[in-house]
Amino acid sequence: MSTPIPIYLVNQTDLAKDHADGQAWAQATGFKADPSTVCLVPGPEGNLAKVLVGKPDPVDTWTLGNLAKTLPPHTYTLADEWPAATATKLWLGWCLGRYSFTPYKRQSPPPAAELVPPAGADTAYVTTTVAATTLVRDLITTPAGDMGPEQLQAAAQKLCDRHLANLTTLAGDELIEQNYPMIHAVGRAYTQAPRLLDITWGNPDAPKVTLVGKGVCFDTGGLDIKPAAGMKLMKKDMGGAANALGLAEMIMGLHLPVRLRVLIPAVENSIADNALHPLDVVPSRRGLTVEVGNTDAEGRLVLADALWEAVCEEPGPQLVVDFATLTGAARIALGTELPACFSNRPELANTLLTCGLAVDDPLWQLPLHQPYRSMMDSSVADLSNISNSSFGGSITAALFLQEFIRPEIPWVHLDLMAWNVRSLPGRPEGGEAMGIRAMFELIRQTVANG
Repeated sequence: MSTPIPIYLVNQTDLAKDHADGQAWAQATGFKADPSTVCLVPGPEGNLAKVLVGKPDPVDTWTLGNLAKTLPPHTYTLADEWPAATATKLWLGWCLGRYSFTPYKRQSPPPAAELVPPAGADTAYVTTTVAATTLVRDLITTPAGDMGPEQLQAAAQKLCDRHLANLTTLAGDELIEQNYPMIHAVGRAYTQAPRLLDITWGNPDAPKVTLVGKGVCFDTGGLDIKPAAGMKLMKKDMGGAANALGLAEMIMGLHLPVRLRVLIPAVENSIADNALHPLDVVPSRRGLTVEVGNTDAEGRLVLADALWEAVCEEPGPQLVVDFATLTGAARIALGTELPACFSNRPELANTLLTCGLAVDDPLWQLPLHQPYRSMMDSSVADLSNISNSSFGGSITAALFLQEFIRPEIPWVHLDLMAWNVRSLPGRPEGGEAMGIRAMFELIRQTVANG
């Protein structure tokens, strides 16, 4: 086995002080140690002697995110010692940068560079987080023709099998019999029956955490059909479910001492003679009636039935979290790379934002502005699924969901893109895990360690 090639993170001061042997080469190649730039320094025999990488301030998870695919396919090692937390971030970013989605390609991807695990890095955390992120990315990026409710159930079963968790499923007319009418109404027009996936894991006496993920495996918009441009990426509309499963992978894989429950309403919002009509009124699990002002606002309907199930468990969970690709309004407000979070506990949201910054998985809080609730009043039902205003759509959607949360239950709602529209270090274009590392840290700090 050849000796690993050293990688040095350097700024201009480091370059002048510690790398005189490579300074002439750096000048010749135009390397100025700008953050994330790279200089390959040859040895006297023309071999690759070392790699210089521009050091950002601060060093973060994505500092080495491009290198696995851009460096020559050799084995490398970090030349400098780093604190354990930083070493963990650097290795995680490197490993996430190795990801490629290749099931539909004839050719295998070119070999990637390897990094020796840095000293002090949390091996279990990196391995599990990479597995969780890979699961999320694979599920979202898989075409909808191969990732319907049945296939999403199969993926959930594989996750349960790996971790000795239990999965129960209600499908088709069982949803009516067991009082999940909105999940059934949204998904009944598709050839694969709508279903509710219910995963449980952990000691029943441990603190309870319940995750809910929007599993709309494809969204045509229903009879309020989307235009082609709006429908193109709708295979990602189950990104909330994928992220909930990814977070479950982290919780179970790292053995957090919680009783975990995951609820995923898995449907396709399709078009057929039995599809929901605009202005239909449907009952909900809570008992409220909902006027369907727009059949393309279906995600909140399936989430509402699942959320009411989550908060009515006795004794109640200590935390309920839902993940959903819910509104374009959140993307307009914050862009595609920054998920919006809402919570009925301001201190919980503040802790989540802090956790996100600590693990380079940022979120941004938007308000549950109660005066907007009246915008969803209906003249014929208890409430409408859409606002009577075109403004503040992510807030009114969150307020709709809050109608299905018992106020004594701490709740966090994440409205996320679940898709990288551009490739960034460690984050290639395609399906993406968003918020799960931040949420894992929040659960670890506030629930698991009680």
